[in-house]
Amino acid sequence: MIPDARKDGPPPAIDPDRHRRVRRFFAGVIWHLIFWDVLLNRPPLRHLRPSTDDRWRRLARRYRSLALEMGGVLIKLGQFLSIRVDILPASVTAELAGLQDAVPPAPTDAVLARIQADMGRPAAELFAHFSTTPLGSASLAQVHAVRLITGEQMVVKVLRPGIETLVETDLSAIRLVCRWLKLYRPIRHRVDLDWLADEFSTVTRRELDLLAEADAIRRFAADFADEPGVLVPRPHAPLCGPRTLTMENVAYIRIADIPALRAAGIDPAEVAARLQDIYMRQVFETHFVHVDPHPGNLFVRPMPAPAEVADGVSAFPPGDPVPHPPGRPFQLVLVDFGMAVAIPHRLRSAIREYAIGVGLKDARRIVKALVSAGTLLEETDLDRLEAAHAEIFARFWGTPVGRMKDQALAEAHHFLRRYRDVIYAAPFQFQADMLFVVRAIGILSGMATSLDPDFDPWERITPHAERYAREELRQRRSQWRETAVSEGLAALGLPGRLDQVLQKAESGRLGVQINFTPKAQRSIGDLERAVRRLGWLTLTAGLIVAAALLWATENGGWPLYAAALLTLIKAIAT
Repeated sequence: MIPDARKDGPPPAIDPDRHRRVRRFFAGVIWHLIFWDVLLNRPPLRHLRPSTDDRWRRLARRYRSLALEMGGVLIKLGQFLSIRVDILPASVTAELAGLQDAVPPAPTDAVLARIQADMGRPAAELFAHFSTTPLGSASLAQVHAVRLITGEQMVVKVLRPGIETLVETDLSAIRLVCRWLKLYRPIRHRVDLDWLADEFSTVTRRELDLLAEADAIRRFAADFADEPGVLVPRPHAPLCGPRTLTMENVAYIRIADIPALRAAGIDPAEVAARLQDIYMRQVFETHFVHVDPHPGNLFVRPMPAPAEVADGVSAFPPGDPVPHPPGRPFQLVLVDFGMAVAIPHRLRSAIREYAIGVGLKDARRIVKALVSAGTLLEETDLDRLEAAHAEIFARFWGTPVGRMKDQALAEAHHFLRRYRDVIYAAPFQFQADMLFVVRAIGILSGMATSLDPDFDPWERITPHAERYAREELRQRRSQWRETAVSEGLAALGLPGRLDQVLQKAESGRLGVQINFTPKAQRSIGDLERAVRRLGWLTLTAGLIVAAALLWATENGGWPLYAAALLTLIKAIAT
């Protein structure tokens, strides 16, 4: 377990003014959606609504301005949304794209004071040179180029001054929004919002401990030690502290800078393919995932081509110009391991089974994996869900990510007509354990689209799935002998147990115990409640009839009684 950086001191205070502004913004967004997309989403009223794109663009612009002004966790949320070009309209992602690189840097004096407080010595004694212009300024920290006393060129990552208070304030506001969402039963039924808020808070606070990040970098490097196409920065342990992380400079070509990639002779489509492969290995094999892969945290390092190696070129320092030989080799560079999480043991076999099912287009296997992971509600119709997945494979297999959203919109009517029961049942319940892994996969989907509009995720996952299936088959074969022996021993006692069953049957003492499925148990419970209500209704009706009879005989005879009885029957019927 990665330690919490706050354990040695009291939690930072909450900024009440900031909390009020964040709370007011999200309350306005929720009211906007309720008014325009729920209340006015009726056939007679829809023509009164303004353009959806215009409304969402205005909301995104307001959020972008708020996040740039206030920073903190709001920036990280905006970074996530800005890359979701696969599901969000371009009007939203374009407005939020500036959050990737437009975070204003903190004053240099405040950064230097933070280094001194963390390391116990002024920066002038730690570094031969400290660049006052940051190489990057992110939502929680910023990075400066430095030269060590030994002459080695490195970078130092420093938490932004006062970031602890900003993070605590934003997390408090997020908890409040979760409480609002709990008022909506469909969300409350499928998402443990309290658990979700706790998990998000834990991982976000963990980002504020840079010693923990250094440990995560070392673990990831060990996981990929046999992969020459991957690079992570090497921490310089003597100059690392809870709020300061000195490490190797890996500021090569940003992964989103497609013109620079092409100019260096690197094919963006190959970058997208390698990125997919690396994340599949993290999720399905090493189970330790870098879950913040936005463009500011991914670089591409150009490597010397064979002809350049023959001419004595060993490497290209960050920022140096790179010639253009076609098909230049490269390394994929990952930075910012503050959000690196381990996949829980209870989910590892399920997600591996899911990958095999997707790669082999096996809908039954996918549903089995969903059941094993606990992502389905108990009343889910598994046969219908399996049929829906089979239909998805038939209609979407081989579709590039860039065209998947358009095809999904075109197919929406077909799926709504054929699988209306599955869609409206919404059988999935959110697994908070996988929150950040799912977030990372969503970001990668959009990034792959920007690098390669024809990127085909199906093609990339199939070889992995086939390999996982072969490994599983070998494991099952190795277990076969043990299973056969145990089953054989059990079979030796079968005649004796069978004789006992026959003796009970002959003497009339044989009984059968039936266990109902959860769905059947709920149906029986509903029936029992209906019978009880009917019994109370009958008793109540009898008392009313008796009272009506008594009143009618005392106030006008049988005609009034008949009228009272007819009125009662009509009331019960309605």
